[in-house]
Amino acid sequence: MNERIIELIDKATTIEEHGWGASYENFDKEKFAQLIVQECTQVCINMGNEYEIKSAGQYQAEMFAFAIKKHFGVKT
Repeated sequence: MNERIIELIDKATTIEEHGWGASYENFDKEKFAQLIVQECTQVCINMGNEYEIKSAGQYQAEMFAFAIKKHFGVKT
């Protein structure tokens, strides 16, 4: 599995400690999905930022990122 995916899984997982020595891992599926969407949109933006000036490619990358977030209901 991709190391970045593992990092996102860790970010979406919390551990609850209980007084008697037990602990439980809680995986937040919604948070994980949001993190994946944010990561994908950041890839779009990063690709657009490779251009030295504000070009059509950079504008399109930002629009794709916005469209992905809107499609999945992730706030910008």
